[in-house]
Amino acid sequence: MSNPEDANLHEEGRILLDRTERVATLTLSRPAALNALTWAMYQQLEEHIDALAQDEQIRVVIIRGANKAFAAGTDIAQFRNFDGPAGVQYEQRVETIVEKMYTFPKPIIVAIDGYAVGAGLVLSSVCDLRYATPASRFGVPMARTLGNALSSKNYQHLTEAFGTMRTKEMLFTTRLFSAEEALRYGFLTAIIAEEQIFTHVFELARQISQFAPLTIWAAKAADRHIHAAQEDVSFNEVLERVYGSKDFAEGVWAYREKRKPQWNGK
Repeated sequence: MSNPEDANLHEEGRILLDRTERVATLTLSRPAALNALTWAMYQQLEEHIDALAQDEQIRVVIIRGANKAFAAGTDIAQFRNFDGPAGVQYEQRVETIVEKMYTFPKPIIVAIDGYAVGAGLVLSSVCDLRYATPASRFGVPMARTLGNALSSKNYQHLTEAFGTMRTKEMLFTTRLFSAEEALRYGFLTAIIAEEQIFTHVFELARQISQFAPLTIWAAKAADRHIHAAQEDVSFNEVLERVYGSKDFAEGVWAYREKRKPQWNGK
């Protein structure tokens, strides 16, 4: 006999966490619904992001979807009986989680095999590196489906990832872009064969996890600094932290001693 609690979790979906060495993998798991996100999944994703940001053992995060999709947006069934204030609250909730991913202090690499649509596309747009299989598709067809809208910050993330004109084309026409188009428009880092994508992304993440974490953190901070109208920390403070770190001193000594540096992120 099936456990009612297990059935409920299956219906709501879950965000699975796996740790291997210094790499954490988050899997959006609701495959029967193409991983369409439920409120429970959003909550779990936020909790994992918060915890991994503070986890000194983890240096790189991979995010992927279960089976043949990344995420087909937010579960439409959850929008029943919505009104204006509820819509604003929902967009603010998603925006909060997206911003936590955008400001996450470590690299996030997304591996997309299938659909990255609506909220799934927005989540992937704030990942640092984006890889997809040839059959993957990308879009925000809300003008054809729900007739809703993105928050201004989430719209901005799409324009930074695709460009303003391509983002408007995506929203105006509701057309799903192919992986080849997404690569050509600068959204994807590369297209990887379906049977190789997760191995490729994990090996890349493992390699990055061995490099100087503060240098990588500074690169992420620099990217935010360039795109933001104002930054919550002066970029001089970022430079000061890197150059004043034990890791930088270790890098200098290791170079002089012709040995591999031991990075600690401090």
